[in-house]
Amino acid sequence: MKKRTLGKSGLEVGPLAFGGNVFGWTIDEKTSFQLLDAFTEAGFNLIDTADGYSVWVPGHTGGESETIIGNWLKARGNRDQVVIATKVGWEIAPDQKGLKKAYILKRAEESLRRLQTDYLDLYQSHVDDTGTPFEETLEAYAQLIKEGKVRAIGASNIKADRLKEALEVSKHHALPIYQSVQPEYNLYNRQEFESGLEALCLQEGIGVISYYALASGFLTGKYRSEEDLGKSPRGGGVKRFLNERGFRILKALDEVAAKHNANPAQVSLAWLMARPSISAPIASATSLAQLDDLIKAAQLELSQEDIAQLDFASAY
Repeated sequence: MKKRTLGKSGLEVGPLAFGGNVFGWTIDEKTSFQLLDAFTEAGFNLIDTADGYSVWVPGHTGGESETIIGNWLKARGNRDQVVIATKVGWEIAPDQKGLKKAYILKRAEESLRRLQTDYLDLYQSHVDDTGTPFEETLEAYAQLIKEGKVRAIGASNIKADRLKEALEVSKHHALPIYQSVQPEYNLYNRQEFESGLEALCLQEGIGVISYYALASGFLTGKYRSEEDLGKSPRGGGVKRFLNERGFRILKALDEVAAKHNANPAQVSLAWLMARPSISAPIASATSLAQLDDLIKAAQLELSQEDIAQLDFASAY
C-alpha cells in the first residue's frame, strides 16, 4: 500500500485512519482487537484516538479507547509498525480541559501510560483553546518532543485564522509547528474546510486527517427518508441532511458506485482520499464487514469524471 507523508512530520501513513472513538464504547476489547488486527493486516497503520474517548458514556471517565489500544499494542508487540495519534484538551471534567502547559504535560504522561508506550507519534490539540496563548501550548509540546515522548504535533477543530496565527508563533519563537489538522470534512460538509483552511494547508504543507468522513452515516446511503432515521442510535443526527442537496449527493453516489461495483460509503471515502489536500480521512468500523467496506474504499480509484460528478452534485 502506498503510504503518504503526514505534513512535514516524516510520519508515513496509510490513506485511511481508524477512528478509535468506538473502542470501549460501541465495541468491547475483544472486537476492538479483531478490527485492529484486520486493519493492520490490510496494510493500514494510522490509529486515531483521544484522552477524552469515551467520556460521554455513563460511567466512563475518558481514556477507555487509549487503554484498549495500549492492551492491543502490548499483546501484539507491534508498536513500531503503527502510527498512534491521540489528543489532549477536550473537556473531561470542568477542571480537566484546555491547552495550558502544565495540563498538557500531565495528560501526556497519562496517555503514554494507558497506551503502554514511551512515545506518541502524533499529539494533537483536540479543541482550540483561545484562553491560552499559543506560546504556552507550543512550549509544552516542545518539551515533550525534546524528551522523546512526542514525534509530531497536530491541531483538531481549529479555524484557518487561528492556525495561521499558531504557525506564525511557531516560526517567531522557534517552537514546534502543527504538522496536521483534523477538521470535519465530507461530501456534504465541504464549505468550512474549503473556504480557507484547505488552501492554507496546501500552501504550508500541512497534513489533513478529516473526521466525520461519512457525515454520521448519511453518505452510506442508509438514510433516505425520515422513516430510516430509526435504523441506528445516530439516526437523529442525520435529519439535517435530508434535503434537496443531500438527495442530489446520494443520487450521484449511487451512479458512481454502480459504475465501480461499489457502494456509496466506499465512493464517499474514495472521493476524500483522491483530494490533494487530504492525507487520510478517519473512519470507524464496529464489525469486520464494515471494515471490509473501508478497505475496499482505499482500493477504489475514481476517474476525473467521477470526481467532477460528485463535486457538481455536492456544490454548495
